[in-house]
Amino acid sequence: MSDPHQPAWWTSAVVYQIYPRSFADGNGDGIGDLRGILAHLDYLQDLGVDVIWLSPVHESPQRDNGYDISNYRRIDRLFGTEEDFDELLGQLHVRGMKLVMDLVVNHTSSEHPVFQEARKSRDNPYRDYFWWRDARPGFEPGEPGAEPNNWGSHFGGPAWTYEPETGQYYLHLFTPHQPDLNWENPAVRHAVYETMRWWLDRGVDGFRMDVINFISKDLTLPDGLVTPGSIWGDGSPHFTNGPRIHEFLQEMRREVFSGRDGDFLTVGETPGATVEQALLYTDPYRAELDMVFQFEHVSLDQVGGRKWDYRPLSLPDLKTSWNRWQRGLADRGWNSLYLSNHDQPRHLSRFGDDAGFRYESATLWATLLHLQRGTPYVYQGEEIGMTNAGFTSIDQYRDVESLNFYAESTAQGMPAVEALEALRAMSRDNPRTPMQWTAGPNAGFTEGQPWIDVSPNHADINAETDRSADKSVFRYYQDLIRLRHTQDVVVLGDFHLEAPEHPHLFAYRRHLDETAWLVLANVSGDVLDVPLGLASDGPLILGNYAEPGDPAELRPWEVRALDVSA
Repeated sequence: MSDPHQPAWWTSAVVYQIYPRSFADGNGDGIGDLRGILAHLDYLQDLGVDVIWLSPVHESPQRDNGYDISNYRRIDRLFGTEEDFDELLGQLHVRGMKLVMDLVVNHTSSEHPVFQEARKSRDNPYRDYFWWRDARPGFEPGEPGAEPNNWGSHFGGPAWTYEPETGQYYLHLFTPHQPDLNWENPAVRHAVYETMRWWLDRGVDGFRMDVINFISKDLTLPDGLVTPGSIWGDGSPHFTNGPRIHEFLQEMRREVFSGRDGDFLTVGETPGATVEQALLYTDPYRAELDMVFQFEHVSLDQVGGRKWDYRPLSLPDLKTSWNRWQRGLADRGWNSLYLSNHDQPRHLSRFGDDAGFRYESATLWATLLHLQRGTPYVYQGEEIGMTNAGFTSIDQYRDVESLNFYAESTAQGMPAVEALEALRAMSRDNPRTPMQWTAGPNAGFTEGQPWIDVSPNHADINAETDRSADKSVFRYYQDLIRLRHTQDVVVLGDFHLEAPEHPHLFAYRRHLDETAWLVLANVSGDVLDVPLGLASDGPLILGNYAEPGDPAELRPWEVRALDVSA
């Protein structure tokens, strides 16, 4: 692992996330696979990324698109063979890129052999690998309200499922097909560590750890607060950043990585983590995680943190959030920089103008993100300006969370048109439509019937067209990635936010030794006057307009990175 006295290799790296099901189909069955990824490695190398994060390709019943794993050491035939995986890993290494695997160990699949054993009887040797509890006192098992506590699942409904065969409930923070593992049991922890070592021995370069800060629960499993409009209680205070989480992560680091040669990467998905908690997770002297995915900035457009209650983003709120994280982790710790991933809507549609100023707003947000301190993550398709799906019918949706929301909300009286509008804005299917490679049939993703509809705008928005266009989002991303690879001020410089309350101007400075940069962005479709003191005619490092502009104003969705060192 990295030397805490020296900047780690990943401080100047850029990670590219591949959602395998939707990236490229190599065998014509309509589902992306490893052969499809292999066919596009030159594309990734041309982009200039350093690390590929591969969402789960493990054996799985696919109840949650692979985040329900039934065999942690096998590649699902849906995605290819063991040989395909080894070839992919080898070809990435030949090209100088690393491969990070998804590690999903807060929960497993209900079809995992260990869970199948555990559910057989209360005295089964594997029973304590999961969270089993009796019904609430005073209730008959299985009747409404008898769940051990009132926690709601993240995907709707209760977080407990009753098993009449043994007369107990098991905990699942996600779907009933994803029972939570009991990390209080040392046998569970060491089985996880053994599996991690097995993958490292195979040659992978690290892990992105799914909801890793959920693995330690309050053993009393108390009820959660029920907010207005909710049926179930919010259990998150009792399992987010739980009482033994740091102990578990430090043990993991010792058991898995101690004494092992190699430049590995560990990134933890940590919903609900504050800056102060992220510092504990990522301080190199504590030896837990290298960096975190935090959710504060992607929750700002949700009323009361409720995902489906969407409101327009307040730019001052986003600036305040980003500034807090930049300042809070300035001396120790590290953050992941992202706006889109497989769980978030396309940020171009969410925060930009995906119609009138698609190129400009795509490159503006990329610049604001990539020129901060942290490790940038590119989600497949954002580098060509892909947009939200634009689905109009519930029949087009595939995501379990989205389907559950639609069924529950309409059953409770929400008009279908309102439920569909919420899905169009926030559904996880938005980023999961197939990668748009060409203007041809199915966007060049597959020769078969795609598992989910291709966006109808693929004739205009696709990799082939974008790379040959005068205004290419792909080429702009290449330039941003080169800056991180070559400019120390991007990697290690101080961050200073300017004009924090301005409703449309996003401005910040980066400074390292004698180098000083100023980033100015107009987050609007109108011409913006640059405030006195920020107008600069310093040399342009990077911008998204071809012709030089007036230093005193910014054009719609214009961004400039200027050298103001003199």
